[in-house]
Amino acid sequence: MASGKVKVVTKGGKRYLTIDCSGSPYGPSIADYPQRMAQVIEALTVNDVDGIVLADVYERVYDERQTRMLKEIARLVVKFKKAGVWAPSMLGGNACSRFISKRKGLMVDIASNLLRTDPIRAYIKCLQAIDMEKAKLEIIQPPYKKCTQKYMETLEFVRANLEATELIQKLRNYIKKLKSIPPGRGFYRSILEAQLKPSFIGSRLIFDLPEEIELLDQYAVGDTKVSIYKHPERVEALYILDPPEYSLTPEQYFLMSKTKEIVSGYHPEGLEFTDLATNKGYFRKIYETTIADLANENNITATPEEIAELARIVVRYTIGFGMMGVLLSDEKLTDVYMDAPLGYRPVYVVHSDHGLCETNIIFSEEEAEGIISRFRSMSGRPFDEAHPIMDFDLAEYHARTATIGRPLSPDGIGFALRIHKSTPWTLPQFIDVKMLTPEVAGLLSFLIDSQASTLVVGSRGAGKTSMLMALMLEILRSQRIITIEDTLELPVDHMRSIGFKVCRLKTRSAISVGQVTAEVSPEDALRTALRLGESVLIVGEVRSKEALVLYEAMRVGAIGNVVMGTIHGENAYSVWDRVVNDLGVPNTSFKATDMCVTCAPIRFKGSLKRDRRLIEVTEIGKDWYEDPKKEGGLIDLVTYDAGTDTHKIHKDNILNNSHFFKRTVKLRGLDMEEIWNDIVYRGKVKATLVDFKNKYNLPELLESENTVEANDMYLLMQERSRQEVGAVEYAKVFDKWKKWVGETMVKGLLARRKSSEEAKG
Repeated sequence: MASGKVKVVTKGGKRYLTIDCSGSPYGPSIADYPQRMAQVIEALTVNDVDGIVLADVYERVYDERQTRMLKEIARLVVKFKKAGVWAPSMLGGNACSRFISKRKGLMVDIASNLLRTDPIRAYIKCLQAIDMEKAKLEIIQPPYKKCTQKYMETLEFVRANLEATELIQKLRNYIKKLKSIPPGRGFYRSILEAQLKPSFIGSRLIFDLPEEIELLDQYAVGDTKVSIYKHPERVEALYILDPPEYSLTPEQYFLMSKTKEIVSGYHPEGLEFTDLATNKGYFRKIYETTIADLANENNITATPEEIAELARIVVRYTIGFGMMGVLLSDEKLTDVYMDAPLGYRPVYVVHSDHGLCETNIIFSEEEAEGIISRFRSMSGRPFDEAHPIMDFDLAEYHARTATIGRPLSPDGIGFALRIHKSTPWTLPQFIDVKMLTPEVAGLLSFLIDSQASTLVVGSRGAGKTSMLMALMLEILRSQRIITIEDTLELPVDHMRSIGFKVCRLKTRSAISVGQVTAEVSPEDALRTALRLGESVLIVGEVRSKEALVLYEAMRVGAIGNVVMGTIHGENAYSVWDRVVNDLGVPNTSFKATDMCVTCAPIRFKGSLKRDRRLIEVTEIGKDWYEDPKKEGGLIDLVTYDAGTDTHKIHKDNILNNSHFFKRTVKLRGLDMEEIWNDIVYRGKVKATLVDFKNKYNLPELLESENTVEANDMYLLMQERSRQEVGAVEYAKVFDKWKKWVGETMVKGLLARRKSSEEAKG
């Protein structure tokens, strides 16, 4: 856009009046420069827009409320001109000919010149003119009154129209107290303060928040402040980002924009695009050098800290993902939604503590196009009208993105991003957030250790994958695990880092359009897994044809180890219905499932907030033929009451009615009393970790690297008890283990915390 050019740009279904201010003698500020205000108001007389953008090395963005106020002034410019408020007939007519010239000059100034450049002064001048005429009418002869009547009507007409505008209403009480027109334009800055934004940033942030909102939470994500507010008139909370790039000085914007311009074409030889995320430090150093050089060349003072901050921001918008990257870095978010048409509505997120929230981010289609180009390069997958879906894993952020476009999405590009906890959930963490009780955790731990084939059941967002992660951590590290996923959600790399032996298989996405031929189908991957030797088998999600292969392998005993996976459903019966009636698995094969663990989001007492809970552990019995529900084939081991938020373990079913536990007695040489003691003390182990965590404020104690170590130590102590006395003395083993945790793990973590705090100063 050429310097000084005015044009209207449509983004996200909204129209923006855009003025290029580069090279202009007047700055890009409506509040500070009367000439710029006049240019904007003149443009608004012929353009109906939703926002205003004044562009230079950075952009000043005026929101819809500010634009609405200026549009009202522009409409008055047109209205006063059409009404001819400075015509002789409106100023008194021929009878007042000797006053017409002076009155016309004043009226043109008020209703045209000043109205464009300084509407507040136009209003003050109008009030002064009215007061002056009223004063004259009190002392001058009647003929003058007749001559002035029409002029007074015109002045009152102008005053009334000015007072009807939102701009004058906001400052009316203040203006009325003024005895003279104050110098400068300071009063405009209070209502026409633009949002500054680097011109290369496509997204826009909204900071115009109502006064009555209540702050619920506040924390930092990297260099960005996050504030969560409750709005008295909104169902969802407000999630407000305040990154440093929106509060820089004009000089800093200049340095950052010029750096972006200089480095935009820089790409070191031999460095693949997919390596960029792992080389942010390398690029940041290059950007710091460039910024320092620019500051010296342009006589701009910049401290090393300021240079480092500017370099981090440039990295965010060159090799990073801009505002999307900031959201993906917030570990308290579980989902991010950017709906088409982009730029029309703010981005929505799902917060682990505050549920669905509306953000202050307006994400643009222009920025989306740049991000999609990176997705294409990183994934090697197409995205166009022939392939309007791209399902892609962002390993850097532990996230999965589903991107849609035309023609599937007629309104344009949209994103749905699922963010996973960077470390896996653990059963003690679930106890801590009340998803389940220690006793239930003990039961689940026993089931996995006893090699129960388990399906984790629930709707989307119920916590299926999180529960599967926690159950995987109950597998002994001596066992080999094979995972099969179409989207990489399971924390395989983290599990390897803490000593698990995991082999990951990646299959073709279930929702891809125009499949990449090199990708393997889920059923072929499963057949391959069965040939890879004795292993625990984890299926990320049982969806379709792979169910036949999985159940056939389970039925004929081809695996002989733990088999786990997730599946969509409401309860064990709905899983049977789907697997048998929809996926075509025979009843005889379905009986190879030992347990269904069902999770669900609960809205207590109809609350807007959703809390995750384990609501059922159901055993699939073996003595039924057609319908497991009618024939008593579904055995409740755990049920949940949402009214009291309590779990009930059905001990009688476990000890007397369970096929799985009877089989366990035969295969493991345990009696029912020993099995029950094992379950109870496993629960006490989990609960003890939670107690230590709360007593010493040690959330890291419940992370996987510590819970797995604690679990292994408990099992080793059990084994020593068997060797020494021929049986497990559960109470003694537990007491010894508890002492070890306190003296070794807790003291170690506290010492590490103290050392870290001392290092920070």
